Parts: sequence; structure tokens; C-alpha cells
Amino acid sequence: MFDRDLWREIFQSINMNKTRTLLSGFTVAFAILLFALLFGITNGLLNTFDTAFVDDAKNSIFINSGRTSKASNGLQAGRQIQFENADQEWIKKEFGDKVQYITSRIYLNVTASFRNEKNNYSIRAVNPDHQYLENTKVNYGRYINESDIKNKTKVVVIGRLVEEDLFLKTTAIGKYLNLNGIQYKVVGVFSDDGGDNEERLIYMPVSTAQQIYGNNDHIDQINLTYNPDMNFDAAIGFSNMLTRKLKERFLVSQNDQRAIRVRNLANESKAVDQMTFILGILVLVIGFGTLIAGIVGISNIMIFIVKERTKEIGIRKALGAAPKSIVLIILLESILITIIAGFVGLLLGMGILELVGPSLEKYFIKDPSVSLNLVIGATITLIIAGGLAGYVPAKKASRIKPIVALRDD
Repeated sequence: MFDRDLWREIFQSINMNKTRTLLSGFTVAFAILLFALLFGITNGLLNTFDTAFVDDAKNSIFINSGRTSKASNGLQAGRQIQFENADQEWIKKEFGDKVQYITSRIYLNVTASFRNEKNNYSIRAVNPDHQYLENTKVNYGRYINESDIKNKTKVVVIGRLVEEDLFLKTTAIGKYLNLNGIQYKVVGVFSDDGGDNEERLIYMPVSTAQQIYGNNDHIDQINLTYNPDMNFDAAIGFSNMLTRKLKERFLVSQNDQRAIRVRNLANESKAVDQMTFILGILVLVIGFGTLIAGIVGISNIMIFIVKERTKEIGIRKALGAAPKSIVLIILLESILITIIAGFVGLLLGMGILELVGPSLEKYFIKDPSVSLNLVIGATITLIIAGGLAGYVPAKKASRIKPIVALRDD
């Protein structure tokens, strides 16, 4: 295996037969290149799907109210449905362990200022559970807690970019932020994978917003997460039951699609999972088809190589070379070409993905990349196939009698 003369012969053979070597290598390199590009683009599509849900818990349900579009129970169409704190508590009691986290939301717009800095921001007044629905990461300080809700505390948790905008030369924690003329203590700073818009939000206790900005118990939206032990079908069944009972509670027709709208991410997650499963199957079929095409190509070329070298094999046998050494030199040449070509295909594939990746985002392909282990595994598969492709005809040729091999045309 480590015989210097053996390797010298292999490199001489490669050098003397450049066209043959290039054809063999091109087959392998092209197969690995296609394999890398195919799986890279697929991963880019999967990244896009994942990004669409990164901002919220995947088991979220959003409940919005509107105006009735149909008369029901003696009540006219056009009635505004208004959620209150009691409705959130009713959901918790009615559905028990089917609900994991639940929060109200109130939406406000304010002018925020600190010292000489001022800007306009959106406020979300929420309950403590909101942190888990929104996947909010508290960088330092804390989030809204139950004590804030109970005592209607004038505290806020601000986004990372709010701190950057207003608190230029100091940290925000412990400072007082002026919101439309009212001072609120900053108790936390958060970040959010949803992007800049999410990090320019301000959170405050829902009870504080109700007291200061409405003097009522009205809420704009109710959000919750269903029990994560539920599968998609159970989760969808739960949201359907929730919708039906909410319509009964507010005396809304079951056919009214505007009065109460329930959006369950399970529907979207199920559709995405089905799409990615089908996509994965297609990619596997096409990917392995590409590898098989590469293997067939190597096999055909190796058969041609062995046939071309029949006379050489006859001379070697006539000079006393053992069949094992004849097989070994052909086998190692095949493996060496496959390794080098596979490495070139791998570098080309990953380089192309790196180069064109940013321009593919407009086609909903985000950060296309391929697992190095996956491509190395594919390359090893081709190396083994290349070895077998070389071994079978080489073994057959090594059994030919020297006189027969020398007569071969």
C-alpha cells in the first residue's frame, strides 16, 4: 500500500492518460457538485420555513375580535365583539390543561423620551406568559411578572433597539422612561429573533395600561399556546372547539367568520411539515439518483480503462506480476481519482452556495448550505463505488492468461 514504486506507477499512468483521468474525475466531481447544490438549496428552503415561525411559539393560537356579519340570537349584524379580562380567565378554566400559556394584548402608540432623546414606539401591554409565546429573550433585568399585574405597576420592558435609540450614554435598567408624559421604570431589556421591528417594541403590564389608558378591563387580543403534547390533529380540533365555544359565549352565529377569528399555527405547521416531508423525499430520490448516475459513470469508465490496459496486464503477468498486485494498482488509481475529484466537487458546490446564497433570498431560499458530513458521506459512497467499479473488471482481467491478453486488440 505504501510502496513508493507502486505510487510512482499510478501517477505515471494518470499523467500518461490525462483525457481518461479527466473523464473519470469529471463524472465524480459533477455528481458531488450536484449533490451539494441540491441539498444546499433544500436546506435554504427549510431555513425559510423555520424563520417564518421563529418569532412565535410554534404551538401558538391567536384570538381576535371584530364585528358580527350576521344576525344571531335576536341581535343585529354589525355588533362589535369586545374581549375583557374575564374572557381570558374563562378560557383558562374552560379548557384546563389544554392551555399551556395564555396572555392578553393591548396595542398602544406612544412618544417615548429620555433626557434629550425622543422617538415614537408601539406598546404591547401583556401578561407574564407573553414572554413564552413571543420567544422573547431578556438580555438583562427581568420581564413583566404577576406582582406587576396585581399592583398595576408602572414598569416597562424595552427592546434592544429602544435602548440604543434613547439611552445613548447609559444603560436603561433602573432609569425612568417618559411615555406620553408618564414616567415608567425600565426593569428589563429584551432581544427578539423576529428582527428590528420586534426589538423596537415596549412591553408593560396589561393591568397598568387598562387603568391609565382606558380605565376599563378591555383587551384587544387573546393569545395562548396549546399543550405541546398534542399532535397537529388534536391541536386543530382544540382550536375548532375553542372557536365554537367562544361564538356561543358571545352569541355569535357559527357561520360568522368575522366576529371572532382564531388563527392556529398548527394549521400552518402541519402544511409546512407535509411540504418539507415531500420535499425531503424528492431530494433524497434525486440526490441518490445523482450518486447512482455517478457510480454508473465510474463503472463504465473503469471497464473501458481495464479493457484498454489488457495488453499491459498481460505483460505484467508474463513478467511474473501476481494477480493481486495487478488488481491493487488499478484499484488504487480508481480510488485516488475519485478522492481528488470528489474533493474538487465538494469545494465547488460549497463555494457556489456561499457565492450565490445572498441573492437567493428573494426566491425564499435563506442561507443555503449543506452539511459537511453529508457531502463527505456521499463522497465516501462514491469512493467505495469507484473501488468496486475498478475491482470487478480488474479482478476479471487479472485472471486472463498472458498469451490471451497479449493477443487482445
